[in-house]
Amino acid sequence: MAGSWRVTIREGARVEKVRCGSLEEALSEIESRGRDLSRSARARPVDTKVLGRWEPQQQVAARLELGRRGGVDIRGDGSAEAYTGRLRRRLIEQRGDESPYDALRRVLG
Repeated sequence: MAGSWRVTIREGARVEKVRCGSLEEALSEIESRGRDLSRSARARPVDTKVLGRWEPQQQVAARLELGRRGGVDIRGDGSAEAYTGRLRRRLIEQRGDESPYDALRRVLG
């Protein structure tokens, strides 16, 4: 479908795909779902014998992707980080009081 954008939402083992008609609609879907997931993300620290301890802010509780262009990671402590790329994720630096969702809009829009 021409002009169609796919948003993939990964939360644990659950994967959901949503089609959106425009980039702005896709970014709005990411923000809406991301804010909901941030409120419910509550990971516990994980201790492994080999790899050490992983704190909640180091764990990705959910990932919202916009194809191969970028997306937002929801951390185990409820914080969010925007990134570009897929295989080589690059963190998008937020400016001033910009939210991760605003930063993603700025870079992709």
